[in-house]
Amino acid sequence: MPTYCRYLMSPWHLRPLLAVALVLLPLCFASLTAHAQEAAPTDATTVASAERVHEPVPVPQDDERTMQRYRAGNVLWFGTQLMGLGLPLLFLFTGWSARIRDVATRWGKKWFFIVVFYFVLLSLAMAIFELPWAFYTEYIREHAYGLSNQTLTKWITDTAISLTIGLFIGALIIWIPYLLLKKSPKRWWLYTGMLILPFLILQVFITPIWIAPLFNDFGPMNDKALEAKILALAERSGIEGARVFEVAKSEDTKAVNAYVTGFGDTKRIVLWDTAIEKLAEDELLFVMGHEMGHFVMNHVVRFIAIAFFVTFASLYLIHRLSGALIRRYGTRWGFTELSDVASLPLIMVMMGAFTLIVMPLIYGVTRYHEHEADRFGLELTHLNHAAATGFVTLQKENLANPDPGWVYMFFRSSHPSIAQRIRFFNSYRPWESGEALKYEHLFSSPETP
Repeated sequence: MPTYCRYLMSPWHLRPLLAVALVLLPLCFASLTAHAQEAAPTDATTVASAERVHEPVPVPQDDERTMQRYRAGNVLWFGTQLMGLGLPLLFLFTGWSARIRDVATRWGKKWFFIVVFYFVLLSLAMAIFELPWAFYTEYIREHAYGLSNQTLTKWITDTAISLTIGLFIGALIIWIPYLLLKKSPKRWWLYTGMLILPFLILQVFITPIWIAPLFNDFGPMNDKALEAKILALAERSGIEGARVFEVAKSEDTKAVNAYVTGFGDTKRIVLWDTAIEKLAEDELLFVMGHEMGHFVMNHVVRFIAIAFFVTFASLYLIHRLSGALIRRYGTRWGFTELSDVASLPLIMVMMGAFTLIVMPLIYGVTRYHEHEADRFGLELTHLNHAAATGFVTLQKENLANPDPGWVYMFFRSSHPSIAQRIRFFNSYRPWESGEALKYEHLFSSPETP
């Protein structure tokens, strides 16, 4: 799944954009983080030999440092959820949201500017509250575990860029749902929901092309031989006319990533420079086959559809339930109608709570998609051993728990566990017994690369 999903998800420095909860449901996922990361150089002859003898790759064992990071990560996850719900509630029950609206009213005079000023002021206030948490989780913790190359200056710059993007996009669209609330209080949720689909599609187009390059440099691949192999793999998987880009991500992270995104003339294959440096060629080709599987099987389109329908449901629930809450607490909150812009924290809380409820179901879908993309990658490349060794290195370098329990998988994991994936890579070889391949009909030719 393309990394533009990260920019629609919920990194703390994009909180202002997420504040426009009526039009942005965090249903895209950071779905590439479980791909092979920081794979150590592997001797090509050894890999080829292992492929021939079908040597199984053992599932790596966790160690104390890995489990320490895993346990601490669970605590931080709970903290993040509490902050995501608690901070808007704080602005509601302290009356700060209403006070910010009053300030925006004095500054803006006219309705449109009142809404925009309120959104900007609320977003900046929340960003200030969240800054220490974001700094710890994104910068201090990642450096403490040796997983980041990012300088403090780069982190500050990226945070400022994300905040600016969030404020700009939010200011452009926040007035639309509130105008609909004002003009059609009974059907605002329906009209707003109808606007979600074109907005999500637009994000698919503009984010990888216009937003992602604001954070890192995108350029042509330096290794032309490898580029030719990737393009040949893309052509065989049915992706024609794509361009390959190399991204300078080593200035930020030690993680490895790759993705395929875009439509029509905007199709692009993107590899982080860390992937090119640290993955063996066969491991990298499998990762690209996996990502091509996401593209060919239209997983992005499916997620847009999921976001569309879930947003419709959440908007309707907000419409049905917010009235009772406002009647009970409105005097304390400082507003009596949902159409009052001071209600935005209430909408954020309700949207966030609904998201927490439905996310386990959506994660179930994403795990299935990731598994099928693994299957597609294996059928396309037949690089079982390379796929498995890449994930062994992922576990070691990323300090990942290879086999977390079902509670973690149900509530937090958008991908199958590393152990599950390695076992699948070791066992899935239907082509050797003459069995039909599930996705061979999507390939432009039956030959392996």
